[in-house]
Parts: sequence; structure tokens; C-alpha cells
Amino acid sequence: MPDQNHQNLVAMFFEQVEQNGEAPFLWAKKDGRYWPLTWRETAAKVSELARGLHSLGITPGDRVLLVSENRPEWLIADVAIMAAGAITVPAYATNTEADHLHVLIDSGARAAIVSSARLAEILLPAAVKASALNTIIAMEKPDIAQHTGVDILGWDDVLANGADLHENIIAEARSLKRDATACIIYTSGTGGAPKGVMLHHGAILHNCAGATDALEELGLGDEVFLSFLPLSHSYEHMAGQFFPMSVGAQIYYAEGADTLAANMLEARPTIMTAVPRLYETLHLRISRGVKKQGGTKERLFNKAVELGRRRYQGKRLNPVERLIDGVLTLLVRNKVRQRFGGRLKALVSGGAPLNPDIGLFFLSLGLRILQGYGLTESAPVISVNRPNGIKIETVGPPIKNTEVKIAGDGEILVRGELVMQGYWQNAEATNEAIQKGWLHTGDIGYLDEQGRLLITDRKKDIIVNSGGDNIAPQRVEGILTLEPEIAQAMVFGDRRPHLVAVIVPDPDWMLQWAGESGKSIELTQLSSDDDFQKAMGKIIEQVNEGLSNIEKVRRFIIAEAPFTIENEMLTPTLKIRRHKITGFYGERLIGLYGH
Repeated sequence: MPDQNHQNLVAMFFEQVEQNGEAPFLWAKKDGRYWPLTWRETAAKVSELARGLHSLGITPGDRVLLVSENRPEWLIADVAIMAAGAITVPAYATNTEADHLHVLIDSGARAAIVSSARLAEILLPAAVKASALNTIIAMEKPDIAQHTGVDILGWDDVLANGADLHENIIAEARSLKRDATACIIYTSGTGGAPKGVMLHHGAILHNCAGATDALEELGLGDEVFLSFLPLSHSYEHMAGQFFPMSVGAQIYYAEGADTLAANMLEARPTIMTAVPRLYETLHLRISRGVKKQGGTKERLFNKAVELGRRRYQGKRLNPVERLIDGVLTLLVRNKVRQRFGGRLKALVSGGAPLNPDIGLFFLSLGLRILQGYGLTESAPVISVNRPNGIKIETVGPPIKNTEVKIAGDGEILVRGELVMQGYWQNAEATNEAIQKGWLHTGDIGYLDEQGRLLITDRKKDIIVNSGGDNIAPQRVEGILTLEPEIAQAMVFGDRRPHLVAVIVPDPDWMLQWAGESGKSIELTQLSSDDDFQKAMGKIIEQVNEGLSNIEKVRRFIIAEAPFTIENEMLTPTLKIRRHKITGFYGERLIGLYGH
């Protein structure tokens, strides 16, 4: 196992550079193919940028905003900011001007690094209004006139300036203390204004060591990661950047969500991290593709899923079934694996609860999927399933050197080096979140007899109906969205007699239904169409048959548009923002209860 006892994240990076030297490290697409940066080339750019930041007056403790899609420069900038003794403030590439302004003012960032001209155009108006910020470094210099009080510098120019300076960045990195703040990551705002989570080097290093220990059974060696979740999110920041770095892995950067399938075939990753929404989408695509093929191929596929599921559940296969199962591995499972590049050791799911049925689907097809759990405030991983002991309905045992206990009201509490230092300039929220050294996660759950953690719901999300029954909305929503006709759902019913819901129909099914019915294909019109409501009502009735009485969705409305990041009803990691959806549809939902 690699040595994980590092002084800080920058020291860890330079130690890996010494070990890996001219080996490829970061891969990005250019002119239609992937090209690598070696460890040593990456280190040279990190040192140049760190010296360049110093020359611009960035001093230890200063905050530097980083706005970019996933690319090698993201990692270079992040490590360089820390190497300069400063604090990285990652910002989502999907942020609006108002989002940027909140983060800039709250963090007091003195400089910003931005990638494309498009992102710079959104950032610049906010930068002008943020009095502390005076410098923007642009990876691709925007064709915009200088804004008063804000210097716009080219990335290459800052690196060239740093190359002419002679500070020993490697030596300086060794002086950074393990408990120094490494980054301030703003929460995705599922419940209101984002708060800045202060994570020190030790918290992320604790996560790297815990992940290495948890995945040791995979036989960690020459690993390849494909990075596509936003690096501004704590999950990808650790699992897609610093953890691969800690084990000397290569990192490929996906071009985008729409090219992910092609990029998987090119990168052929050995470990992939993703949020449940991706696995739900892949499940739907694979299932639809098989159904479309029909005939023998569909029967073989369904048999592979059936036997794989039984094997996972510990049910004995008879000799004939074992033989068939072996043949299906060759005919079905190996072909599915090839769609993921052919050498995948594990898929890791985090960021939100994974529906066990989705997890079981992939496990039955021979794709090892490990559900984990964490939050930004814990850097983020708290627990994860182990490769040789998967229990998909759990989020696995806590990672190494991490204490977990359950409070009297069922809330999960966590203690260890992974816990944040607090919320930036928000003592009240910090004191509420961390009490007597224990991080109060806001999640409800329990530990099973093997010490594996099960999450039942968010403490703040639990619906208490007018009869006093507690209902976990995420469970009901997960069951609703398993139906191929339903893309997204949010249930509502706190202090009400029963549940109602906002339903977003699957676009392919909606188009098919509209074509067959001679109706408009526009969701804004279909959402109020009586016949479409009746068609969706039949699907809801089917779902209700498998739900308990208090979980049944009695009435529903059809959304006017999908929940998206752009309309702020999804976070950048694709979790629904209940307060935003309720704010928009609240009156109509309440109207479903009558008077």
C-alpha cells in the first residue's frame, strides 16, 4: 500500500512526482485524441504558477477562486494555490453571476483563476463588484476590455513570469502544516444559501488513506481514473483528484456528459466515481437498448440479470444454472464490461443515495459497484462498501480511523481528522454542526450487526404527515423514478394527510405517447393535458401497489419543465433542491389537497 503519512497535499504531490517522474499523469483531449502531461511536466507548471501567484502578491492564507471545467489546469491551479500557501475556493462552472458574487464576497478572494472565455464573461461582472478581488488569471484570455480595478492576466504569461523566479516551491511546501486550511468548498445549496466549508490538508489526506485502505482488496496498482463529475464538488475533488494522486494513478478528463460513453472506451478506466443519477441513466439506456433488440438477445440479458441477482443474494444455483451463468458471462456480461472500457475494477457511487435495485442491476452484470457515503463537511467520505463484502443497500463500514455513532434521534454523528474546521466566518452554523468534536451530519441512519452504515433519510427532509407518521421522501422518489416513464420526482406532504408529488415524465416516453395520441410534444402543454394526466396516473397507481399506505402518492402534478441545474432545481451534482421546487410548485401542490 502507498505511504499515506504525508505532511500536506502539496508535499504528497511532489513525493509522487519523484516516484513517477516521466510517467504519464494527466490526459486531455486535443485535436481529436488524448495527450498526456507527465508527472514532472505537471510539477514544473505547478511550481511556475505558485511562484507567479507570489509575484502577484498572493500570500499565505489568501483565498483564490478557481472556476473551470475539469481539465489538467484545474489540478495544476489547485495544487499551485496550495503550494503558494493560499486557499483554493472552487466554484462550479454552472454558477450564475449572483452565485459567483456570493462566493467572492463571502470568501474575500483576492484573485481568481478562470478557464474559458464563456466562464470569464459570467465571472467578470461579479468580480467587478467584489472589492477584495483585483486579479483574474485566464487560461484562455477573453476578448473583453479591462474592467476597472480588475487586472486580467493570461495563464501562460503568469507561468512564464513564474519560470523566471527562483523560489524553491518544493522546500516551501514542506513547511505547510497538516492542519492548515487547504480549501473552502461551498455547499451546493440544497437547503438555502451555500456555506463555505473549511477543509484542512489533513482532512483530505485522511480521506485518501481511508479510500486506499478500503479499496486495497482490488489490488491497487497501475490505476486509471476518468474524471467527469465537477472538481468543484468535494466528492470529485478527493475521489477524482487527490486520491488518484495519492496512489500514483493516471487521470483522464472527460470532454463532457454527452461524450462520456466514448471517453470510457478511450480511457479504459480501472476505477470510476459517479453520482446515482448517472447509474440510473445508464440503467435506463442499457435496458432500453436490450428491449429494442428483443428476441434471443433480450432473453439472454434478462437471464444474466436474474442469475446474477440470485448469486448476489446468496441463493444456490443448481449445476445447470451454474453452467448457463458461466456461458452468460461470456455472451452478456463481458460485452457490458467492454462498454465501460473492459478493465473496470470498481464503480463507486456517492453524492446521494443509490437505489438498491439499480446497484443490484450492475452487480448482476458483473460490474462491481460500491456505494459510499459522506458530505462536504467530512472531506467528504465517511464510509464505503468493501469490494469483497458488498451489501448494496448499505453505504458500508466507516473508513479507517473514523468514528461513527448514532444519536438518540437517529442522526449520524462522525468524529476524526476528516471533520471540517468549520464554516468560513459562520461561527453559529459551525457550533450547530460540530458539538463536542462530533460532526452532526443531518442524516438519519443506523449501523447493522456487521458495522455497516444504512442511511434512511435526511433529518430535515423527513416528512411527518398529519397523522404523525415519518416518511422518507427519497425512498418514495427512488421507487417512482425506477419506472421508465418517470424521469424525476419530488414528493410533498409535511403536516398533510397524505403524499402528493411533482412528476417529470421521461422525454422519450412522452414523445412516443404524444405521437401515438396526436398531441403536442411540448411538456408545457402536456403538463395540463387531461389524457396525459390519466396515462401518468396509471403508472403512479402501479407504483402505489408496492408502497405502504402512508407512502402512496394520492395526487400529482406534471412539471412544466425538467429539474435542471439551469433552473436551479438541481444542484451541480444532480440532487433535487426541494426548497426551489416547492417554491415554484408549492401553491399547485397545496391545491391538490382541496379545502
